[in-house]
Amino acid sequence: MSYPAARYLGEHGEVNAGFRPATAEPDFVSGSTTYHYLSTTASTGGEYGLYRVDMGPEAVGPSTHFHRSMSESFFILSGTMRLFDGRRWIDATSGDYLYVPVGGLHAFRNESGEPVSMLMLFAPGAPREEYFEGVTELAGLTEEERAEFFRRHDSFFV
Repeated sequence: MSYPAARYLGEHGEVNAGFRPATAEPDFVSGSTTYHYLSTTASTGGEYGLYRVDMGPEAVGPSTHFHRSMSESFFILSGTMRLFDGRRWIDATSGDYLYVPVGGLHAFRNESGEPVSMLMLFAPGAPREEYFEGVTELAGLTEEERAEFFRRHDSFFV
């Protein structure tokens, strides 16, 4: 296995890094869940999307689903998150990690009664911020509109 082909051909590098302090306000809040858009598909040129998701103590999270165009990874920062790896539910805690390849069945939810914080990584990048924000409006959609929303956001529930 070798490194990918060079995409930067300059000789001296560039000053183009982006820093975001831990104290930055969340980009989106839905109930007791906050989303920090650390790296979006727009900011990474589609390479990946990285999000910090902080959930309150309520049991929230999607049921079993898969993605056809991207992998998804979960890294637990604090608390206990129930992760489904396609075979079993796992009580994941600080430092635990789950990688879900393209097409892999998975789900997650907070059943701990305590707050939980995790990083979610999507590769290649996709506009997941549109998904996070749109999910809050599903109740007002018809069944057909909901199905189209999930299809458009590469989320296929089983």
